[in-house]
Parts: sequence; structure tokens; C-alpha cells
Amino acid sequence: MQKVDSRVLADWLDDTLQAPRFKDYCPNGLQVEGRSEIGHIITGVTASEALLRVAVERGADAVLVHHGWMWRNEDRRVIGTRRTRMALALNNDLNLYAYHLPLDAHPQLGNNAQLARVLGLAPSLRDDGAPRTCGQDNLVWLGDAPGLATLGDLAARVRERLSREPLVVGDPSQPLGRVAWCTGGAQGMLADAVDAGATAYITGEVSESTVHLARETGVGFIGAGHHATERYGVQALGQAVAERFGIKVEFVDIDNPA
Repeated sequence: MQKVDSRVLADWLDDTLQAPRFKDYCPNGLQVEGRSEIGHIITGVTASEALLRVAVERGADAVLVHHGWMWRNEDRRVIGTRRTRMALALNNDLNLYAYHLPLDAHPQLGNNAQLARVLGLAPSLRDDGAPRTCGQDNLVWLGDAPGLATLGDLAARVRERLSREPLVVGDPSQPLGRVAWCTGGAQGMLADAVDAGATAYITGEVSESTVHLARETGVGFIGAGHHATERYGVQALGQAVAERFGIKVEFVDIDNPA
């Protein structure tokens, strides 16, 4: 079985996702150092206890996720659930790689790019071929939804493709024009989508204030689930790792309704 040095993999991931250019809420890259050679990786959305236990049971050498550990403003003490998770990684010599904003933003492998693929959205492109974006760190993508005429049509597509009932704010019959999207907890970027001329905005979560802004601006809002919208970037990244290094990579979906 092929293996790759853990540091070589970290460097490749950092370079591929351009991790150093992001000012993030957590460290990106190799968060926990384990065994030096990697031949089997488990990928998932979040480095939860459940995902780590699957990695141990399957004899994996590393875990690669979108949501890792050591978030800003968290309690830094190693107690409770943090102690349990860390003990699982350290006692089993597991490497933990995590990429947050870099994995959202990547133009091919990222969560926004992959959500567009899954939902059949067509990103608008700049003259250099990069996607048109807006908002913080240019994380909100802009485009349209070919073949879909109304907000209700878009909501039905989300329901079908993501296998969950989305929260929809707006008249289902209102026509679609420009669509904006940003996976995960990006409800705070609705205002950026409005300023960019969007008629509909898709993200993962909703806040109380989001509903008022959507109603008052007339922009349709779809809350499709944080986890549900972010299952696809890490799968694409894992496939890229498998192809580049010839190692075994498995995606494990630990379901989360939020």
C-alpha cells in the first residue's frame, strides 16, 4: 500500500488550499501530529468523537475535516469532550488535518464550488475565469440556477439534492434572477448578497435577524443546513489526495440535522 509522509501531505494541502492567506477563526492545516507515514485517511465534516472512533476502528492513520479544533474564544482547558477527543487522537497516533475558510473558498474543491455542482448552480465568472464573489474574504459566490424559474423551484432542488427540508423565507412563486450562496454559517453575509443584486441566497444556518432582512429586501432566503451544505468540499479534497498520493481515502458522514 502506498504511503505519504505526514508533513509532505500537510505541505501539499496547505499549498493546494492556499491556507496561509486566510485570517481564520481556527488554525488551518495539521492540528494534531500523529504517525509519520499515512496510507489511510478518514474524511468528514467535523472532527467529532464519533468520526474519530470510526477512524480508529478502521485503522486509519489520519483524519481530514472541515471543522477541526481550537476555535477562537473557546475554553482552552483540556477537559470534558475536548479531553476525550484529544485522547482518541493522541492515544491512537492519529494525524488531524483541518481546513475551514480555505476549504470554503477553493474554486474547484471548495464547499461553495461543490455545492454549486450538487445543486446545478452556474457560477458567474470573471474575465480571468475565477468565480464572481462578494462578502468577507470573497466567500459568497454569485451565479444563477439554469432551468429553475422560481424560489420554490430552487427550494425543491435543495430538498431533493441535499435530502433535507430547507427553511425558506420568501414567496415560492417569486422569480429567480441572480443567485448567491455560501455554505455553513454564513447567514450574516445576506446583506452582501443583497448589495450584489441577488434575488435568492442559499446558506446553511439562519438567525432571527436574517428573516427580517430577507423579508424587508425581498430576497429569497434558503437555510439548507450547515452540515448538509458542507459535506461535499471535504469529499472532493479527499479524492484529490487519493489521486495525488495513491493512498486510501474514505468519507464518513456523521449525520447532523443542524
